[in-house]
Amino acid sequence: MSDNQANDNKDDNSRHKARMQQQKAKVDERIANAQVEKGVLIVITGNGKGKSTSGFGTVARAVGHGLKASVVQYVKGTWPCGERDLLEKLGVEFHVMGTGFTWETQNKETDIAAAQKAWEFSKACLQDPSIDLLLLDEITYMLTYKYIDLDDVLAALENRPVNQHVVITGRACHRAVIELADTVSEVRPVKHAFEAGIKAQKGIDW
Repeated sequence: MSDNQANDNKDDNSRHKARMQQQKAKVDERIANAQVEKGVLIVITGNGKGKSTSGFGTVARAVGHGLKASVVQYVKGTWPCGERDLLEKLGVEFHVMGTGFTWETQNKETDIAAAQKAWEFSKACLQDPSIDLLLLDEITYMLTYKYIDLDDVLAALENRPVNQHVVITGRACHRAVIELADTVSEVRPVKHAFEAGIKAQKGIDW
């Protein structure tokens, strides 16, 4: 390596170090300013795959830190669920709506009754300060179909224990829930194996 190349590398490293120092100062400042401790409401919505998976990942993380978590699964039927099979062994309480998709049940009255029963369980969880994290998996559909009352849901979320975290998943989340949320992520579809005729895979899709 020539002296010029060595000097160029030294200058490049110096510039890189200066940029990283500036970046670190900005990050440290933001961390220092974020001092509020409260339960957060997280919404994971959008048309892409991975919303429930993300929600269950948050549950797993919470359990790993010794927190108490509960899950209410809307829409889901009685078919196997790898996350449920695992997390129940770790003490996570589940309530499964159990009717499946509306195009499978083809009975609106049955769907509404099941949704309202699941919501009553959810409300009880939202009043329980011993529950650190509650996952309301795919509850957005129940609001879209108007199977449960939006104002009732908003009130329960707003009046939950101050340190309780809630994760909501599902497509087309109502704008009022999004406005109430602390963190909102939208999962965007780019490609999906199902569109290429590939069947749902055990351990990957369910």
